Amino acid sequence: MRYFLDISYQGSTYHGWQIQKNAISVQEVINEGLSTILRYKTECLGSGRTDTGVHAIQQMAHFDSQDKLD
Repeated sequence: MRYFLDISYQGSTYHGWQIQKNAISVQEVINEGLSTILRYKTECLGSGRTDTGVHAIQQMAHFDSQDKLD
């Protein structure tokens, strides 16, 4: 099933939305959280990208789950 996330964040400590090899990103933190909660590797895709230090209000992302979530 596909699930959508409506997220807002303070981007001061992140190096943008998209995963990077040597910097922490919003997408990386969300993926880690989803993977911990769902107990299997989970990746989300965002509706857009942001630069380092940029804040977001109502950014949309989605992820697919092999299980139905309640």
